[in-house]
Amino acid sequence: MLKEERQRTILSEVALHNKVLLTDIAEMLDVSIDTVRRDVKELDTDNKLRKVHGGAVSLGFTNTTVRNNNVYALEEKQKIAEKAVSFLKDGGVVFIDGGTTCTELARKIPENIGLTCFTMSLPVALELLEKSNVKVILIGGEVSKDSQISIGASAIHHLSEIHVDYSFIGTGYVDSVYGLTEFDWDIVQIKKAVIKASKKTILLSISEKLNSQHRFKTCDINAINTMITELNPSHERLNPFRNQEIHLL
Repeated sequence: MLKEERQRTILSEVALHNKVLLTDIAEMLDVSIDTVRRDVKELDTDNKLRKVHGGAVSLGFTNTTVRNNNVYALEEKQKIAEKAVSFLKDGGVVFIDGGTTCTELARKIPENIGLTCFTMSLPVALELLEKSNVKVILIGGEVSKDSQISIGASAIHHLSEIHVDYSFIGTGYVDSVYGLTEFDWDIVQIKKAVIKASKKTILLSISEKLNSQHRFKTCDINAINTMITELNPSHERLNPFRNQEIHLL
């Protein structure tokens, strides 16, 4: 495989999943880790992604500016966010996860809706602070430099002390059989705590992530009450999820 092809694949995987591991890319491309490391270093130099220890993250995932032109599948994520807004009620208490789709949701909260919003995401918190009728409560803990969210025992403890009406979460990978998975163990523990702290959990996911899986399991698919994609709920790509105890929107 030519270098240009390898780098296109790396950029595609980073854009879709926000972060990738060098080992996973090397296995996918059937090349050495050193080859992938050189490609990632070059892409970082060209400002197409950001190299981190053991992997790479998308620029859209790490950029905290109010408007970010590097967000992958932005139109699809905005459509998902517009659907998710329908669950917000005046006086509600919600949790909003990190990630680019959840950031779009934070941006689209109507000004006339009063909410109490918990989040562990610095970018999401900054967006919520722009909403005059939203009370923002930031869950504290060690901050991941990659995802810019709080992780660790302190964050999990704080989550154990709250109970929200809805949590809006993202995921790296989702499958009708294997459920929600991630490659980051710390992120999995946080998401488990979020689901436990929620009356209902709503998954926000672009359809490209459907039928994908990774190492560590967050939950079964039926632990999610609603899954929102950019697709029409009747779309055939959602058929594998119809027999599950999950609402599709």
